[in-house]
Parts: sequence; C-alpha cells; structure tokens
Amino acid sequence: MTSPARMRPQHPPTHRLADVVETFALSPDRPLDAALVTTGVTVASTDVAPGDLFVAVPGMRVHGATYAAQAVDAGAVAVVTDAAGAELAGDLGVPVLVAPDPRDLAGPLAAHVLDEPARGLVTVGVTGTNGKTTTTYFVDAALRAAHRTTAVLGTVELRVGDEAVESPRTTVEAPALQGILALARERGAGAVAMEVSSHALALGRVRGLTFDVVGFTNLQRDHLDFHGDMEGYFRDKARLFAPEQARRGVVVVDDEWGRRLAATSPVPVETVATHVGDPHGADADWAVVAADIGLDGVGSTFTLRGPDGTEHAAASPLPGLVNVSNAALAIVLAHTAGVDLATAVDAVAHAHEIPGRMERVVERGDGLPLCLVDYAHTPDALVLALEAVRPITPGRLILVFGSDGDRDQGKRPIMGQIAARLADVLVVTDENPRSEDPAVIRAAILEGVRAERPSGTDVHEATSRAQAIRDALALATDQDTVIVTGKGHEPTQEIAGVFHRYNDRDVFLAAAAAHTPDHARAEQHA
Repeated sequence: MTSPARMRPQHPPTHRLADVVETFALSPDRPLDAALVTTGVTVASTDVAPGDLFVAVPGMRVHGATYAAQAVDAGAVAVVTDAAGAELAGDLGVPVLVAPDPRDLAGPLAAHVLDEPARGLVTVGVTGTNGKTTTTYFVDAALRAAHRTTAVLGTVELRVGDEAVESPRTTVEAPALQGILALARERGAGAVAMEVSSHALALGRVRGLTFDVVGFTNLQRDHLDFHGDMEGYFRDKARLFAPEQARRGVVVVDDEWGRRLAATSPVPVETVATHVGDPHGADADWAVVAADIGLDGVGSTFTLRGPDGTEHAAASPLPGLVNVSNAALAIVLAHTAGVDLATAVDAVAHAHEIPGRMERVVERGDGLPLCLVDYAHTPDALVLALEAVRPITPGRLILVFGSDGDRDQGKRPIMGQIAARLADVLVVTDENPRSEDPAVIRAAILEGVRAERPSGTDVHEATSRAQAIRDALALATDQDTVIVTGKGHEPTQEIAGVFHRYNDRDVFLAAAAAHTPDHARAEQHA
C-alpha cells in the first residue's frame, strides 16, 4: 500500500532553510549553510524524503527525537524539535532547530514550505461523532459536479482524482495533509472534502489549514477515553470553528451540542434542522420539512426549506433518517462552498455507494437474507442503523457486533442493551480487541444484553468475527436482514497488537457463496 506521506507533489517548491528558520523564529544549534534548502516536512521518520525537515514531537510513549538519526540517514536536511528532543538527538551532523511546541508548528511549517497549497483549493471540512464519512462523500459528489478534479480525505481513503490509498486514520498528520493538498493542486484539483476528527483537532493535525467551510453533524458518546468527558469532547470538536481554522460553518442543530455550537461559534454559521416537526426547525436557516423514508432500503426523499422559504425536493441515496440528515448537511455545505444549489441537490441524490456505510453486500433472495455492512460503533449510531434497517426487514433483524478494545469501556453494556432492544437475533463477537482480552469485552457487552433480555433468547457468542458472520447467515432466511456493524470498510482487524487482513464485506461474500450453489447475487457486488 502506498503510504499517505508519499502522496506528495512531484515538483515541490524549494525554500532556503535560513529563510524558514527566520520566518518561524527557530533556534538553530549551529550556523546555517546559506545554500541549504528544504522541499518538504514530515513527522514520520519512516516517510522521510531527501530534502525534508523532520519534525520530532513528543509522543505518548517515546519522543520522536529518538528516531532523528534514522530520519537524517534517509535524507532529512534538519530536525525541528523541542529542547528535550534536542538533548535526545545529540549531534546529528545536520542543524537541529528548536521550537517551544513542534507539534503545533508542524502544520504551518509544512504549509509554508509547500507554498500554502490550500489557497488554490475550495476546502470543506466535516466533524461530528457520526456521519462524517457519509457527509464527506456526499459533499465530494456535489463538488465533483462543479470541479473537474477533486480530492476526498477521510476514514476510508485518501483520494486525489483517480488515485487513492487506504487511510491510516480519519485525519492524517499535518505535514502529510499539506503534502496531499499540494499534490491535489499540482494535479489541477479545484476542491477538497475531508473528515476532521476530534483527535486531529486536539493534536493539531489541521493546523496550518483554514477551511473555506466546515460542517458539524452531531455529538454523541465516543472517545471519552481520550477526551475525558462530553465537555472535553465538545471543546475539541468546537476547535474547528475557530477563526484560524475556518471562514464559515454549517451546523446541524438536532442535538443540544449543535445548538450550543451554533450559538457560540466565533465564525459565521448557517444552521440546519433535519428532524421533521422539531420545533428548532422553525428557527433554523435550513430545515427538512418533510421526509419519505423509502421501504426499498435504497434511499429516501425529503423536502429542504431554504433561508428564503423556498422548498427544494431532495433525496438521499442511503436509507434511514440519519442519511436524510447527512444529505441535507452536505447540500448546504456544498452550496456554501460555491456549488449551485440545484446542482448540489442532484449530485447528492445520485452519490455512489459509500464503503462500509449501509453497504448492501448481498441482496435478498435465493434463500439468502439481505446482508449489510455499517460502521456504526457508538450507541447512538447503532440505534440509527437498526432503526433504518427495521422497516426494510420482512422477517427478523439479525445483528453481528462487538466493541473496540483500548477504548471507552463504558459504552459496551450500553450497546448490548440497545442491540437486545432493537434487534431480534444477536451474535456478539470481536471488533478490534487490540491489547485487551476479547472475552472481557464480549462479557461487558453481554452484561448489557442480559439487562435488557434476561432470558438470553436468540443471543449467540462467537470468538471469531468471520465465524459470527457465517453463524448469522446460517440462522437467517431470505425474509431476514443480517447487518454487521462496527468495522465498516476497515481492511484489518487488530488482535493483541497484530493487524490481520480482514474485511466484513469479503467474509459476507464468501459465506454467501458457500451458503447456496447459485451465488450470482453475492458476486454481483464483488
């Protein structure tokens, strides 16, 4: 797989190191050679290209300066770090440039070295707990209708035009992000849509980039192991709406956090209410005033009222009220970013399938159930996913799910209760156990299941995720729906610190092929 950090411009600009040092008031440990130049920035020693500045930041376990010699061997012309890092690095034979906070500096430094690549692009950022990926793809569909080439960056992939690589995280490190923006500019892209995670905001990964428009979907329980509590989580999300980070915003005001953000945002915002009949819709700039949730499981139509009172017929290509919300937000974001409103409405309605987001893998029939893969991995997302699938399920709703290791432990029994309440048959299995004992994670989920369903009826446990999917298919008829949640598009499963190649979609297809001699339906999406 191509490293995201290797998605760089082929012809980067060149800057004299002495000028960079002066611009950012860095403190070199030696006199600088006037002829020394730099062409890039990275925080990963394994991704250094000749001419790079290596920014060594303190980590949770080890300081990046520990790898400074490796970076220099790979061609780094200087190391930027803090005082502690300079002590660790020692004499490297290249300038060591000291800054008080190298992590905070990495983004602006990379943007400067690459000649501010975002200035030539329309940039849209999306944050929130649930819906970031779907909304970003919807926005990209609208931007593609108005720009010859676009880029989309997020949890699933990093794509510039037709070139894409797997994404290592929702939002890449700041220098890698600036490199991708520079590549997009070099290839003639006109616009970029990207997901912005709360971790990225807290750790400065989008520093050095001021978005033209940013959007907020919702705030629900997640990542409390990192943010501490919901207040901390909200504060980090709200960083995206700071003047140095965004010029304008669009906020969904369906929950208290959205309403609070809209009321306190220091940048101008437009509000979107997406729950039909919600009294907050009367005060919102944009509001969904009617919705018809299609029973074919493919999509929904809705009416979006604009600020001037005009109503616009719109559609979401994905099922459920949650995707009406995502589509409405995407339309307003794209329009605010300069796309004609009618063009945005039409493009979102015809957006392509999004990997791992209500993805239809096996169609109902020939003895097989409808099989779906969805990324839902928070309590609220699980509710929305199951409520979206219930109306398109003639028989039983069968859920395969688990919960992540080394993450918020408190949500595990909550998700168990939700599953027991909203699904008919449960198969509890592993997600990404990471360093935790998978049995302990499953036990916490099952505790919540038993609180809601003491009898344990139609509750199964599987120690292998692939086996869990096979078990669910064996239990199902063609009137049932099997949905596997939690991993979505993810191409690996992390167990005891080891990443194994794994994808729910692939397992579904193989299990469906084994389930019936005539597996044409399963293969139609292969």
